Amino acid sequence: MPDPTTAPRTSRVRSWWGWGWADAHPDDAECTALGALLPGTLPHPLPVPRTADLNIGHPGAEPPQSLAHLVTADPGPRAAHAMGKAYRDVIRALRGQPGRIPDLVAHPTRDQDVADLLEWAGQHHVAVVPFGGGSSVTGGVEYRGDTHHAVMSLDLTAMDRVLEIDADSRSARIQAGTFGPALEDQLRPHGLTLRHFPQSFEFSTLGGWLATRAGGHYATGRTHIDDFTQSLRVVTPAGTSTSWRLPASGAGPSPDRLFLGSEGALGVITEAWVRLQERPRHSASASLAFTDFHAALNGVRAIAQSDLAPANCRLLDSGEAALAGASRDGSAVLVLGFESATAPVHARLAQALDLARAHGGRGGESAAEAGAPADAAVGAWRSIFLRMPYLRDGLARMGAVVETFETASTWNQLPALIDAIRTEVGTAARDITGHPATINCRLTHVYPDGAAPYFTVLAAGRPGDEVAIWDHLKTVASDVLHRHRATITHHHAVGRDHRPGYDRQRPEPFALALRAAKHALDPHGILNPGVLVD
Repeated sequence: MPDPTTAPRTSRVRSWWGWGWADAHPDDAECTALGALLPGTLPHPLPVPRTADLNIGHPGAEPPQSLAHLVTADPGPRAAHAMGKAYRDVIRALRGQPGRIPDLVAHPTRDQDVADLLEWAGQHHVAVVPFGGGSSVTGGVEYRGDTHHAVMSLDLTAMDRVLEIDADSRSARIQAGTFGPALEDQLRPHGLTLRHFPQSFEFSTLGGWLATRAGGHYATGRTHIDDFTQSLRVVTPAGTSTSWRLPASGAGPSPDRLFLGSEGALGVITEAWVRLQERPRHSASASLAFTDFHAALNGVRAIAQSDLAPANCRLLDSGEAALAGASRDGSAVLVLGFESATAPVHARLAQALDLARAHGGRGGESAAEAGAPADAAVGAWRSIFLRMPYLRDGLARMGAVVETFETASTWNQLPALIDAIRTEVGTAARDITGHPATINCRLTHVYPDGAAPYFTVLAAGRPGDEVAIWDHLKTVASDVLHRHRATITHHHAVGRDHRPGYDRQRPEPFALALRAAKHALDPHGILNPGVLVD
């Protein structure tokens, strides 16, 4: 994967309705060509939506003069903070139905601003939705309902600095509103990196990663932001929580674990101490092809249960490999990569290739060290990985239904789970649309005891019913996950879209404790209502 930390600063404009940069979206001709790949799409793409066409009313609340400099009621920012970037959000924007648009958007610059805004919101029954980069794909940054007097989106991105670096402990104190590229820009002069690169890296913030327990690009080792967290500072309506900065502790339940993954429902994460690493200087990558996907699963399991710890271990099924241009003969493809700050890694890659070949893997002879051209399959996968969210939005403009969801399961359950998803979601898509669907799978993260499969569903839409079809397929998929005791999400968070599955997954005594924590920390019930717990 190209190093995302070297991306130049830019003045490009973010898309208010879709993924990423506004100028990177497929044009009408490319949308039409994408639509031709699926049955049941529209003859012409839906027009790109404009905020000027939305019915954005007057705000239902007005902050006091002491806070007015932090808050805007301008229509543009309000529309841009109304939703995240799930397919459900994109198609609603394209249909001119973005849901409840926040009345206000606040941009605090310090902890006291956050505390003051929360105090005012609690007094006036204003819902507060914490907002980082807005890249949520689970309904985590929108308000649904009508029980609050008004809604305020609390945008943390003005708090965007690395405040302190402890080189001895290799850690840094960083404000929560810092976007991925800016975070790495500030660490680079010190020869350090956080080494956490989710697909949304360019468009998401440290606080968002923490609040959603985000997973990064790397397949083994420190896969989640949890693993990098040393301590948190969280502003709540009940006061500010600052945990001690420690390498480890056995002192009771961890305060950080309470707020990691809390999605703004318990408090607003404003800064964190995070563990850093030296920047890698050695890397090597290669790919192998498999005729049998289940044999490939066994090969990946052998690698995951070794001590080789690849940085990248992505298994693409035949459909995913074909979509990425990594395979033309119906083979599944395993993309492997290793990196290190201290020593060459080619020998580790060679051992991993041997393990994969023992389970039917073919190829890998063109393994590349850093500085040498990677093989074609590796390069093709990297390109489509970064481009895919934009292509999804192009398909949405053609009325197609595009869903992605991920989970994690133990190795003994994994083959049956993947087969069930393909069969049952495929049947549901055909039944509701009248057309066959494409369902692809890849493994994004692997562990000694299991793996995280990531599914992409491409299905025909029906004009005006795209959200209903998406909701139905999401429900079918969630039922399959629950039946196989696979998690409702491995790294995309719960939000509002996964809430039913999360309610079924968590033990009831834990839910009881979570509701008590919500009541104690957010007594007025203003923080991201509807997320995680009522």
